[in-house]
Amino acid sequence: MANAEIILRADSVTKSFGPEGAATVALSGVDMTIRAGEFVTIVGASGCGKSTLLNLFAGLDKPTSGTITVNGKVALMFQEATLLPWLSARKNIELALAYAGVPRADRETRVNELLAIVRLGEWADKRPHELSGGMRQRVALARCLAQGARIVLMDEPLGALDAMTRDHLHDEIESIVRDQNLTVVFVTHNMREAVRLGDRVILMGSRPGRVVHEQSVPLARPREMDSNDIATRAADLTNRLKAGQAVLQGADS
Repeated sequence: MANAEIILRADSVTKSFGPEGAATVALSGVDMTIRAGEFVTIVGASGCGKSTLLNLFAGLDKPTSGTITVNGKVALMFQEATLLPWLSARKNIELALAYAGVPRADRETRVNELLAIVRLGEWADKRPHELSGGMRQRVALARCLAQGARIVLMDEPLGALDAMTRDHLHDEIESIVRDQNLTVVFVTHNMREAVRLGDRVILMGSRPGRVVHEQSVPLARPREMDSNDIATRAADLTNRLKAGQAVLQGADS
């Protein structure tokens, strides 16, 4: 994968909010490269700019300085599935196909293919309130695939789910990402989740948001959240984050 095409890139990216002279710096000097086929997880404390960075990669905002490069179509998944509540799972996916320009005659076949990919065929005609939280997120993922996206940006998509559902969806997401040859950037607060899913984990520090550490995860898949290898690597990341926060608190005192 080291020789794969660079599909996302941030070069010296800074992002500020607010008027000049009183602006809040959300990101400062962020350099990051993501290669095709990578599953990269980003962790850090609240307010370190993780979601801001995803918004820049998605084209929803522009950096104050520096450059963002995106080589491919991008889709964004949020913590909430954001499905239209009056439409069935099938119709939510079909709507995404319509926006993507898929001809009407081809939509039914493609919807059925996507429902099969996320293993929701028998739930196709259920509306969001009739689906579990995990099922709703699988519909949201199918909707990303409906857009023809090869790059999926996930902003804490499992954060609102219980531990058992989250663990099951780790396996589902990993399988879909592999089978569909996706590139994923996955934001989470959960260190074990970051190590469980990521080919590489990027740790971001706060005030301002910046990359402070990167860690490859050369563990065989499938992985178990409770394995010693994952626990040890997650503990190292947690200690690095705590050390960085202690430095900040010392500077403020």
